[in-house]
Amino acid sequence: MKNRRSFLANVGKGVAFSSLALSLPAPVFSQIKGAAKNKIVGVIGAENSHTQHFGLMFNEHKQFPGWEAKYVWGETEEFAQRAKEKGKIPIIVKDPMEMMGKIDALIVDHRNGDQHLSAAEPFVKAGVPTFIDKPFCFSSVAAKEFLEMAKKAGTPVASYSSIAHNYATDDMRKQLDEMEDINQITCYGKADINSIYGGIYFYGVHMVEPLIYLFDERVVSARVNKNEEDNLNSTASLVFENGMMATLIITSKKYGWQTFIETKEGVVELKSRVEKVDPDKNYVDMVTMFSTGKEPRTHESIIHGIAILEALHKSVISGNWESVTT
Repeated sequence: MKNRRSFLANVGKGVAFSSLALSLPAPVFSQIKGAAKNKIVGVIGAENSHTQHFGLMFNEHKQFPGWEAKYVWGETEEFAQRAKEKGKIPIIVKDPMEMMGKIDALIVDHRNGDQHLSAAEPFVKAGVPTFIDKPFCFSSVAAKEFLEMAKKAGTPVASYSSIAHNYATDDMRKQLDEMEDINQITCYGKADINSIYGGIYFYGVHMVEPLIYLFDERVVSARVNKNEEDNLNSTASLVFENGMMATLIITSKKYGWQTFIETKEGVVELKSRVEKVDPDKNYVDMVTMFSTGKEPRTHESIIHGIAILEALHKSVISGNWESVTT
């Protein structure tokens, strides 16, 4: 893994296709390299700026040769037109089902995660590899049922936070392997328990999922501590199965995330030692899944992440500790 990270940092922009090619069987790579026609990606949802980024990544910057973002459906005509113009996505569809049979992969990118699964379902049932942006959904039960359906259909599905699923977090995980007796964790990050896009689910996913990636222990209970005068300035607590505790400090003044851990050596900040590359692991693994069917994250991990957010959401309402159940 260390050598692969060094390779990524040194090669830079051309790394995405190289990494993808190295992960593919030779016959598959030959087909992609020599194909006359691009593989086609469709995007459902255009309110997020992410959709514009997907379009530029595939179509203008050509970071994944052989792939093209060709279709987009927007929640409004204005959103769709903006994605077309700024993201260089050539075709707007009035109904997502117009893409059926025309695309090789799907990205679902609503700002409100509660809309994700219904949008993705017909395509997953039809066998279209699908990436669902964060958060996957708002219900651990719904997540489990959907992923069972996807497994039965034989369709690869992925969903993750870009803050969690990247080369920097991989490196921090490696650092943790060299540390002992971690007592507690403190994470700083942006979230909004009153967000119209799902409250704590919306940006809270960027605080919860890195913990799932960094630590193997499951979270068993969660609580949100609200500042009644300014609900943006609140905290949350997570308790792991082994007794370790994480405190999430919801920041309101600056966008960004930091993680500190307490060990016998004192409190130290976890910082990546690798250079950031573009495209990062979240995009490379997504396109690798589109090409090979290999899912970059387990279904169990996706469900557990939603269950933690679900418990936090319940705690916002109750003011109490809530159990994390899957």
